[in-house]
Amino acid sequence: MMPMASDDSRPDLLQTGPLMPMIERQLDTHFRVHRLDGPQGAAILDTVAPHIRAIATGVGASGARNNVTAALMDRLPKLEIVSNFGVGYDSVDAVAAGARGIVVTNTPGVLDDEVADLAVALTLSAVRRLPQAERYLRAGKWPQGGFPFSPTLRDRSIGIVGMGRIGQAIARRLEGFDRPIAYYTRRPVEGLAYAYEPDLIALARKVDVLIVIVPGGASTHHMIDAAVLEALGPNGILVNVARGSVVDEPALVKALQDGTILAAGLDVFEHEPNVPAELIALDNVVLLPHVASATHMTRNAMGQLVVDNLTRWFGGEPPLTPVPETPVPPVRKG
Repeated sequence: MMPMASDDSRPDLLQTGPLMPMIERQLDTHFRVHRLDGPQGAAILDTVAPHIRAIATGVGASGARNNVTAALMDRLPKLEIVSNFGVGYDSVDAVAAGARGIVVTNTPGVLDDEVADLAVALTLSAVRRLPQAERYLRAGKWPQGGFPFSPTLRDRSIGIVGMGRIGQAIARRLEGFDRPIAYYTRRPVEGLAYAYEPDLIALARKVDVLIVIVPGGASTHHMIDAAVLEALGPNGILVNVARGSVVDEPALVKALQDGTILAAGLDVFEHEPNVPAELIALDNVVLLPHVASATHMTRNAMGQLVVDNLTRWFGGEPPLTPVPETPVPPVRKG
């Protein structure tokens, strides 16, 4: 890691919103940090914009994301790198960054197991109605009779939408349940034994549980729509641990209300941290506040990767995890 530098030599960095304290402490050591959420807020941007060489961004304390747009990049003529907290980076216009020679990094790998564990737990919770059973007990209803029987995973086939690192980690865990697994991606993944389905509707039609783990962004916006839910059918369960934008939320609400599908398990929502009242009112959906990677160990590892990508870059080394849209140039900018 780059040694502590004097105030005069530290690169200027723009922090778009609150980050974990362990990230902010290290950023303050290695950079002159200008925080848009600080006392002066956005008013400082015009003053510091000509000097900014890096951006640190990600999910704020409220769950809100602060977008790094092409317009923002155009205001920062010396910008070299954007370090994003999170494996998903749909709040950063990575294509625009790549066109401008700006590197974008994210935090993959360190959260794969945690998200995969949560995906399986959410699947079991939605199928076996575990939160509903706990509420039944806490409400004192057990003495009046046992909780109603639930569906089972034993007679279900499972479809996974997306088969990257996390999708494969989910599939490996589900192998232990001895259930058929199929997946949908734009092209088959070499070396996988799971059944490949090139058509999303066809996959939804042939499985009983559909787990979504694809990146957010324009290419996946509302890919789980009314037609997919209709194909999943009245015995189907949707599990989303991807991005809220991937699911057409009004269509999902209607499908849950009218029995088009049986149930859902959701860790993400389209307008976080705001969750539709219609979803909260339903008893056939399990809702979590975007906690898939939210453990001390995993979030600390993600935070360290945010810092390490930046310090390596300004130490003259390539960052550890550049995103595909912005490959690191052979020779780094000065």
